[in-house]
Amino acid sequence: MTPHEFLADRFQVHRPHLKAVAYRMLGSLSEAEDAVQEAWLRLARSDSGDIGNLGGWLTTVVGRVCLDMLRARRSRREESLEGRLPDPMISRADAADPEREVLLADSVGLALLVVLESLTPAERLAFVLHDVFGLPFEQIAPIVDRTPATAKKLASRARRRVRDTAPKPDPDLSGQRRVVDAFLAAARGGDFTALVSILDPDVVLRADAGPLTGMKVIRGVAAVAGQLATFQRMATSAATHPVLVNGLAGLVNTIDDRLISVMSFTVSDGRIAAIDILSDPDRLADLDRTHLEL
Repeated sequence: MTPHEFLADRFQVHRPHLKAVAYRMLGSLSEAEDAVQEAWLRLARSDSGDIGNLGGWLTTVVGRVCLDMLRARRSRREESLEGRLPDPMISRADAADPEREVLLADSVGLALLVVLESLTPAERLAFVLHDVFGLPFEQIAPIVDRTPATAKKLASRARRRVRDTAPKPDPDLSGQRRVVDAFLAAARGGDFTALVSILDPDVVLRADAGPLTGMKVIRGVAAVAGQLATFQRMATSAATHPVLVNGLAGLVNTIDDRLISVMSFTVSDGRIAAIDILSDPDRLADLDRTHLEL
C-alpha cells in the first residue's frame, strides 16, 4: 500500500462524520459532499505526518470550508438557501441504513435545519460544532477568528434561537408514526375536527415547490387546518409511503411511481408542530430512491 493509499483509507474512516458536520452546517447534501472533498484535497496536499489528531484536524478543516461557503452564500443572496427547504435525508421506515444513521444520529429534522439557516455563519458553526459534536470552544475559536469566550457567546445566542424557534421532536418514533397516520387518516377523510386535534396551536407549514414560487410558510392551527382540501387531494390521488425524513416520521408521495412530494413531520408533545413539504420537481429528481424500494 502506497502512502497516498494509506492516507486515503484513514480519511475514509472519518468521511461519515465529516459529511454529518458539513450537512448540518450547509443543509445541502451536494454542498456537504463538496466540503468533504475539499477537506480531502487539503489533507492530500499537507504534511500528514505532522497531524497528531487526524479526526480533529479534518473537523476543523471542514468547519473552515463550510464557514467560507456560508459567507459566500450570504454575499450572493440570489443563491441563498434561506428561501428553500434544506435537502431531506430519506430512509426506509422499516430498515436501518448505517450511513444515514451516522448522518442523522441526533434526528436533525428539517425544522431545525430551517432555524439554523437563520443564524449567522459564525453562530451556526459554533452551535453545530459545540452543541451537536461536542468540540471545545478552544478548538472552535480559531475557525471563526474569535476568542473562546466569544465563540461561547456565539453558540449561546444560537442555542437560544433554536430553543425558542425549533420544536423539539418527541423521541418515541412509534408515537410519531401514530400521529402521522392520524394526519393521513384525517386528510383522506376530509375530517377537519380530527385534523385540528392533532395539530399544535402554533404549528408551522413550510411548502417548497421550487424557485418559481418560493417557499410558502403558513402559521397557526386555523391556517394550516385550512389547507385540508390540499391535504385531501394529496392523500387520495397519490400513493403514500411511510419513511423517515431526517430521522423523523414522514411520508413520500408518488403518482405512477413518480415522486411528487416528500413530507416531514415534527411531532412534539403528541401533536404536529411542523410540516415541511418538498415538491420541487428538480430537487426531487436528484433524491436517492434506490434504497427505498417504493
